Amino acid sequence: MKDKFKIGIDYGGTKIEAILMNDKGDEIKRERSEYDRNYESGISTVKKFVKTFKKVSNSEATVGIAIPGYSSKETGLVHNANSDWLNNKHFKKDLEKNLNCEVKIMNDANCFTLSEAIDGAGKDFKSVFGIIIGTGFGSGLSYKKEVIEGANQVAGDWGHQPLPYPTEEEINLKIKCNLPTCGRPLCAEQFISGAGFAKNFNLKHNTNYKAPEIAALDKKGDLKANKEFELYEDRFARLIAVMIGIFDPEAIILGGGMSNTERLYKNLPNIIPKYTFADKVRTKILKNKHGDSSGVRGAAWLWD
Repeated sequence: MKDKFKIGIDYGGTKIEAILMNDKGDEIKRERSEYDRNYESGISTVKKFVKTFKKVSNSEATVGIAIPGYSSKETGLVHNANSDWLNNKHFKKDLEKNLNCEVKIMNDANCFTLSEAIDGAGKDFKSVFGIIIGTGFGSGLSYKKEVIEGANQVAGDWGHQPLPYPTEEEINLKIKCNLPTCGRPLCAEQFISGAGFAKNFNLKHNTNYKAPEIAALDKKGDLKANKEFELYEDRFARLIAVMIGIFDPEAIILGGGMSNTERLYKNLPNIIPKYTFADKVRTKILKNKHGDSSGVRGAAWLWD
C-alpha cells in the first residue's frame, strides 16, 4: 500500500518551519527558513515548502498550518496573531488559491497540544492540556486525540486572563499587558511567560538577565533567583488550579523555553493542591516529547 503524506507548517514571527511526515508520524524531511515578515513573503515561503515536499513525496500531500492566532470559521479572517500582518486577512483562502489545494489552519498552541496528545508525552492520556511558555504564554485542549477549539475558537487559551488570587505585592506592581487585544491589568502572560518572568526579576533587581540565565543562577544557589522561582511557581500553580476546576485534564504538557526548567516538574505538583478544590490532584505535569518540533508536527496531524 502506498504511503500517504502530510505536510505541516509552523508559521512563526521570524521563521517558517515545514515538515513532511508519513501516516505513521515518521519524519521524511524538514526545513526552516526566515522570511521578510510580511504577508506576501509568508505565503511565498509556504508555497515553496509545499512544492518542494510534494516533489519529495512524489504524490499529493495534505497541508496543515500552525499560526500564532486563529482563523475565524465565520469570516475566514485571522485574529489575535502576534504576526500582525496576518490579522484581518483571508489567510486560508489566499493560501489555498496559491497552493491549489485545501489547507487546515489552527492556532500554534493547539497544534502543540495535538502533537503531544497523539504521539508525544500525552499519548497515554485521554484528556491533555498543552501549555507553551516562551516569549508568550499560550495553551490548548485535547480530548481523545482531537483539539477542542470551543464556540469562540479560544478554548483553553487563558494566557491573557488576569492572574487569580493576586497578592498585594502583585497588585502594586501595576503590571498591564500592552497588546491591543488584551490590555488587562494582572495579565497572566506578563507573569508566566519567559519574557515576563525575566522582566519582573530585572525590574526588581536592576539587572538585565534572560530567563535561562536566571534559571542558571538558581541552580548555582542564588537566593534572589530562587525566591523569584518560588513566586513564579506559586503564580503558575494558581492558574493551573483554575483550569483544573474547569477542564480537569489527566495530563498537562509544558512546552517552550521555560519548560526546560526542571524544578517545575518537582514543585508544581506540590503547590497546585493548595489552590485546587479536590481531595487529591491526580493530574500529571509533564515535559513535552517533541520539543520545538511539536507545533509543526501538530499542524501535519490536523489531517489525521
